[in-house]
Amino acid sequence: MQWKRRNYTIIRVQLSFHLTLKPGESLIKHLTPTDAAFFVLEGKGIVQIGEERKEVDANTLIESPANVLHCWSNESSENLSFSC
Repeated sequence: MQWKRRNYTIIRVQLSFHLTLKPGESLIKHLTPTDAAFFVLEGKGIVQIGEERKEVDANTLIESPANVLHCWSNESSENLSFSC
């Protein structure tokens, strides 16, 4: 048997999103295969990473490790906007 050498190209893609949750809206718990960072642009919201749940407000930076369930919810009366 003869081995063939193969070349693979790994492409790393970095996406950035701006999300707005209206009062009462939330995201479902989900995993990401890479670390994630969130920056709250306006409003207040609840972020849950793993078992930890915390209220955050504007100008807060949150880090979420890879492969840990996380989600967001807006329990306030104003819009919650954040980038990730």
